[in-house]
Amino acid sequence: MPAASVGSIVRCRNREWIVLPSANEDLYLLRPLAGSDQEVCGIHRRLADLGLDRLEPASFPLPLIKDIGDAVGVELLFNAARLTLRDGAGPFRSLGRISVRPRPYQFVPLLMALRLDPVRMLIADDVGIGKTIEALLITRELLDRGEIDRVCVLCPPYLCDQWQRELWHHFRLESVVIRSGTVSRLERDLPPGDHSIFGYYPHIVVSIDYAKSDHHRANFLQHCPKFVIVDEAHGAADHAGAGRTQQQRHELLRALAADPERHLLLLTATPHSGVEAGLLSLLGLIKADFGNLNLQQLSDRQRAELARHFVQRRRADVTHWLGEETPFPARDAGEKTYSLSSKYHQLFDGVYRFSRELVRSGETLTGWRRRIRYWSALALLRCVMSSPAAAVAAIGKRLKTERADEGQDDTAYSPYIYEATDEDTVDTPPAHILEEGEGQLTDAERRRLRDFQRLAATISGTDDDTKIVECTRLVRDLLRQGFHPIIWCRYIATSDYVRDQLHTRLSQE
Repeated sequence: MPAASVGSIVRCRNREWIVLPSANEDLYLLRPLAGSDQEVCGIHRRLADLGLDRLEPASFPLPLIKDIGDAVGVELLFNAARLTLRDGAGPFRSLGRISVRPRPYQFVPLLMALRLDPVRMLIADDVGIGKTIEALLITRELLDRGEIDRVCVLCPPYLCDQWQRELWHHFRLESVVIRSGTVSRLERDLPPGDHSIFGYYPHIVVSIDYAKSDHHRANFLQHCPKFVIVDEAHGAADHAGAGRTQQQRHELLRALAADPERHLLLLTATPHSGVEAGLLSLLGLIKADFGNLNLQQLSDRQRAELARHFVQRRRADVTHWLGEETPFPARDAGEKTYSLSSKYHQLFDGVYRFSRELVRSGETLTGWRRRIRYWSALALLRCVMSSPAAAVAAIGKRLKTERADEGQDDTAYSPYIYEATDEDTVDTPPAHILEEGEGQLTDAERRRLRDFQRLAATISGTDDDTKIVECTRLVRDLLRQGFHPIIWCRYIATSDYVRDQLHTRLSQE
């Protein structure tokens, strides 16, 4: 028979198969008509031509009068056929392989991407609209069309695990995380021979700070897949106020963008932080001419061309979209105050004075030694006011890590201290920051830290923690009103503490 086209149904080895896209021109990729992806097999074209594994057009006998069933059976057959064929029917091949229902507005970036070759876009939708889903819809569609065969996600190290989960749970793409803590294990799993972890694994989630380092940059650029997603792209914008780390990230992305065949998706909820040069540097990665645009005086032609590659929407823009309503939560803001107990006040005052001394003594130092004292002071204050449990966890945990890289800038610490600027934040107590800072402390300063730890432990779980007392009162009132409250905590240690305290205090009633 003539070469089987993708999507056609053929007969081979006494069963029917669907022809799938194949990255190898000499190989037919077949999936059983009534089978799953786990049963996909390959047949060499020459074997098929020689008749050893002959492929023939599938045919099915017409139904007979005796095959007539009842209405229930007809409806079941209709629904089963519709669900089975949605994998290859319709405009998108990916919808049968995902476990998430995209909202109508989330198809817009996908439709834009299918008009581009290569796909280069800046997706700057507001927080909560679903940039991750939008980017992975494009990824899955291009994979299922056979236009790409490998995927790379570049993101900050604290988002790697989340991207790996999203790839698998919603889009059935198995990936590996490549960052400093996983490299040794991944290298041990490589087969004998000259292999790179960046080139061996089909789908990779890579810490952008690991890839940008001088030791790994060349290896990454050589073996990087042709399809790259960059999350938190604003952290790689280049402008006059950018730090060295941010400039290195931008240099890495610029080297990736230099390949004219590479697909590139940039994701950020904050493309413009008040510095127009930063936004232009990101647009320049999409298309070199965009880096020289005057955004205040765009011509109609420039505006139309930019609109092909750039999408930015607020929640209000998509709440009502094509007849579907997306119920973004309405904020009913309010603040509840509480007073510190005398013992908690003693802890806070002591930590506050200690933190001021840390910062003041750091003024005589330079470089990393000065910055680590500043970040240690912030980390200590943040944990103490989060909960006694977070204070104990941050001060008491001894991490078995190597000495910190003195070349790190503030971006390595800020996600653990400040509130998130996008969908995600780091919820681990910044124990490693205190650990690194403790190495620069005197013995007397270390003893004061341990005293703070012991004082926090005596407050934990008692009414001296007036914050948990007030939280319990608020939760009790909400429960009595029929609500199901969700308590958001900054750190995992605090959330565990709040859970245990609420269970203990409310179960007694």
